[in-house]
Amino acid sequence: MFGSCLVSLTAPASPAARAAPATTAADVKAMLRGISASRIEATVRKLAGFGTRHTLSDTTSTERGIGAARRWIKTQFDACAQQSGGRLQVELDSFIAPPNRRIAQPTELVNIVATLPGDQAASVDRIYIASGHYDSMPSNVLDPTSDAPGADDDASGTAAVLELACAMSRLHFDATLVFMAVAGEEQGLVGSTHVADEARKAGKQIAGMFTDDIIGNSRSEDGRVDRSRVRLFAEGVPELKELPEELRVLVRTGGENDTPARELARFIKEHAERAVPDMKVDLIWRRDRYLRGGDHAPFLNAGYAAVRFTEPAENYHHQHQNVRVEDGVQYGDLADLVDFAYVAQVARVNGAALAALALAPAAPRAAQIETTKLENGTTLRWDANPEPDLAGYRVVWRDTTAALWQNHKDVGPVTRVTLPISKDNVIFGIQAIDKDGNASVASFPTPLVAPAAPAPTTATPRP
Repeated sequence: MFGSCLVSLTAPASPAARAAPATTAADVKAMLRGISASRIEATVRKLAGFGTRHTLSDTTSTERGIGAARRWIKTQFDACAQQSGGRLQVELDSFIAPPNRRIAQPTELVNIVATLPGDQAASVDRIYIASGHYDSMPSNVLDPTSDAPGADDDASGTAAVLELACAMSRLHFDATLVFMAVAGEEQGLVGSTHVADEARKAGKQIAGMFTDDIIGNSRSEDGRVDRSRVRLFAEGVPELKELPEELRVLVRTGGENDTPARELARFIKEHAERAVPDMKVDLIWRRDRYLRGGDHAPFLNAGYAAVRFTEPAENYHHQHQNVRVEDGVQYGDLADLVDFAYVAQVARVNGAALAALALAPAAPRAAQIETTKLENGTTLRWDANPEPDLAGYRVVWRDTTAALWQNHKDVGPVTRVTLPISKDNVIFGIQAIDKDGNASVASFPTPLVAPAAPAPTTATPRP
């Protein structure tokens, strides 16, 4: 069960793990170069070859249906685990999904979860997740028997996550990485909701979640091909009837563009574009596309930072369609329509970001901006990080209308600093930096207001 898997991640790193060779920037570059478009193609074609992977399809056949698909995916993760010397831990998360408008009766769903525990005791409980969904659907979401090859949606994402699990499990990271192939996405994000809810109930520290969903098409409907871009969707202030106080503070201070999901997205763009220079990460300040949803949504709902990768040029003739040719137009999500080299590039974008996150310290906690008096300078404070290899901290800032950080200043191993920059004019962030130069996601500082003066007391005269 994924619940027990998550519990196992709370164990401290072993002495052997702490003595593991440190992963260098050169190691990460080599890992990214090793991501294979041909292996991704083989995975996508194998998954499409199961005919349908509808959540309610056959679970007993060895050749067709979601049961055959999940068993095959498990064997692939197991092979990667063996190559890692057992460091990659593979488990099945099986649960009974209750009926909903797309599931007529209680149904067993199975997520396949591969965990690479972090090597640093101070960081092992910090978790980053990469996920794709392995179920598929034809034109009718309630039809479990018609062919639904689901090559782009979402064998492409599943193949990328599997490739990343195999490649990254050869390296060592401070924080924990989890690679998932989830079911029930087309039935209402059921598999990912189970994972997110169990993690929230267990108090797990999921510091970032990526879903890779529909990442295989580089050709737009007008025939133009663009292999150089991927969209990254990141939510701002969520749509809630009652905003919790931390979100009210964001809105009051102009930080609605600095939610944890958007700080995560900025980090991904910076590190991915640096490591994969042929790719541009287009930040989309929305939870998702109109009329669509993805497996990052349950994690957002559970209070975690989560984002979605999706190709920039979707072709709706190939999504959620029965396979057919109609009026000379090919419909259906076929493997021959997937650009496997493009999927490999998106996988490299994921890998670069995941490696940077898992090698870096945690984002500083309790970041605050002092607002106790009127002044033109800015004083920031934060709690000290626990990592043993911490070198210090970096203050970043940008114009209030800018999407990305524009300036920075390294301030050393302090937890309070004053800068001659007006807090009224810019947005600040605080990053932790380790001795290898790895920088964390930025933390947005909230106002520290002077405490209210105590009420005057009156001494009671003695009789």
